[in-house]
Amino acid sequence: MTTIAVDAMGGDNAPRAVVQGAVRAASDFGANVILVGPEGTIRGLLGRATDRVSIACANETIGFDEPPVQAIRKKKDSTTVVGMQLVKEGKADAFVSAGSTGALLAGGLIILGRIKGIDRPALSVIIPGLSGKPFLMLDVGANTDVRPQNLVEFALMGRVYSERVLGVTNPRVGLINIGSEESKGNELTKQAYGLLKQSAINFAGNVEARDVFAGACDVAVCDGFVGNVLLKNIEGLARAIFAMIKEEVSRDLRSKAGALILKPYLKKVAARMDYSEYGGAPLLGLALPCIKCHGSSGSDAIRNGIGTALRFVESKAQDLIGEALTQETNSSGERN
Repeated sequence: MTTIAVDAMGGDNAPRAVVQGAVRAASDFGANVILVGPEGTIRGLLGRATDRVSIACANETIGFDEPPVQAIRKKKDSTTVVGMQLVKEGKADAFVSAGSTGALLAGGLIILGRIKGIDRPALSVIIPGLSGKPFLMLDVGANTDVRPQNLVEFALMGRVYSERVLGVTNPRVGLINIGSEESKGNELTKQAYGLLKQSAINFAGNVEARDVFAGACDVAVCDGFVGNVLLKNIEGLARAIFAMIKEEVSRDLRSKAGALILKPYLKKVAARMDYSEYGGAPLLGLALPCIKCHGSSGSDAIRNGIGTALRFVESKAQDLIGEALTQETNSSGERN
């Protein structure tokens, strides 16, 4: 049975929401969950004991404002370090946290290691599209400065994850840019375009940010700076739109009556835009599974993040990415 280690103290709503989400995940998915954190705190929230939920004691946490590498090296009793050590030692199959992204990346590189041939792990997220078919975007914050070859690695990892975990047949990979023409962009995207065009990846070319929602590609690739700005803009715009709708439908009796008719449909749209429904974001490229949940995750998001971890483990995504990288390297050698 798959075992998932969960950072009980990570995120804005920890530990209560994390414990609740972990208990639900253990029940719903039939997985073993190890909650990592202060034993007394966690046990007080667990209530009735469950056979599938256990505790691994860790009495330190790593804050969002702490230098990641320094914190990983000094705080050996932190939930991040203890949780990742469980995975490294084979006592858990994956680590899930809503804590500091920087700490997860640093801990992942130092403790879990990288897949051979991968220079930079990438944080990937699933985003809903207009057609009802979501797309994968990476990197969304792990690497703010990258080289063209890193974007090729992101594309390769995204293709494997989209195909093997999300079930997309021969996923189309697009490079986020300021225009669709091959000549558009900065030096990074221009060079990456040439490398992607020569690769065995199903490359859809440059894709403008406004077109990714319309299904221009199944995997959208960019550096972590662009990806993080775009992701947060999407989140902010979604909140703003729903706030404006709420304001408008509350103006008078006529608009309120119309709102009652539209309410079921607005709820469906809100559900499609809810990040908690998509679970966590895998750090692709690490040698062992690590899933990052949104910092403001509630119990639903934590439950679904554990579900993402289970699918990631069961798909053997790490092995598949390693195999795909080897094949791509061999193909590049043959073309050269």
